[in-house]
Amino acid sequence: MSDFMKEAANWATMPIPGADMPEHQVKLFDAMPMAELADTWRALQQVGLRDKTDGTWVAFHYFDSLPHRQPERALDLILEVLKREADTAILMQLGDKFAPALMITHGASIIERLEREAADNPRLRWLLGSVVWWTEDETLEARLSAITNKEGWWASRDAHDERNPLIDFKRLTPAEIARIWVKQNECPDKDRDRNWSALRDYESDLRVEDPERALAIILEVLKIETNANMLSYLAAGPLEDLITLDTIDMIEAEARRNAGFKELLGGVWYYTAPDELKARLDAIIQGKHW
Repeated sequence: MSDFMKEAANWATMPIPGADMPEHQVKLFDAMPMAELADTWRALQQVGLRDKTDGTWVAFHYFDSLPHRQPERALDLILEVLKREADTAILMQLGDKFAPALMITHGASIIERLEREAADNPRLRWLLGSVVWWTEDETLEARLSAITNKEGWWASRDAHDERNPLIDFKRLTPAEIARIWVKQNECPDKDRDRNWSALRDYESDLRVEDPERALAIILEVLKIETNANMLSYLAAGPLEDLITLDTIDMIEAEARRNAGFKELLGGVWYYTAPDELKARLDAIIQGKHW
């Protein structure tokens, strides 16, 4: 595995930063019967950003760390979900991060069990098609390849991603893009399609090529969105990424004439920014951080 692939794998499967849970809550989840734990995981896949609460965040954090902490229990969960869930979109969430995190951190210790379980479990062989790439151990990769259905996994992935036509964002107005932004970011991860990735790529390109248009989209979202979770993501995602020494003049000007935008800046994390940029943002926000 190249250094780039290693970095990508680590980034994709690392636990959520700051995701430490109180010990009593970890014990509560650890004590759950596997069927109940699997049903809890399945229910979480229906929750989008707009509807997340403190309780659901705790549960997300538990499942995010489980493959790192308890590989055998994590594999038990995978097998139970595969047995109980019929929705392919939900099952694919196992292959998005959970199963890759398990294989990257503990693949060598569970490969023998995987081989035994996969012998008569076509659903597991299908899921393992998502993880065979995430190893630098050639022997482990060969053993995984022998028990996976890579073609089946990627056929499901492609069908899911391509079920909606690809949007040409360049042809849309900022207001039209804002409505799509809300729709793509409020839905559960299982319901996202290739337009979610395309929108993120488009936003990234705009920050370099047309920061004024990037800001216009943010302002249009601000006009139609009031949910605290959504606004937090807007601030800590697109807006935070847009703010640089090259764009701070534009940010300052908008904050002077737009009280709502000035308030949104309070959700930007900029503690590692250059001193000049930090000072100018401090002057705008005046301590009113979220």
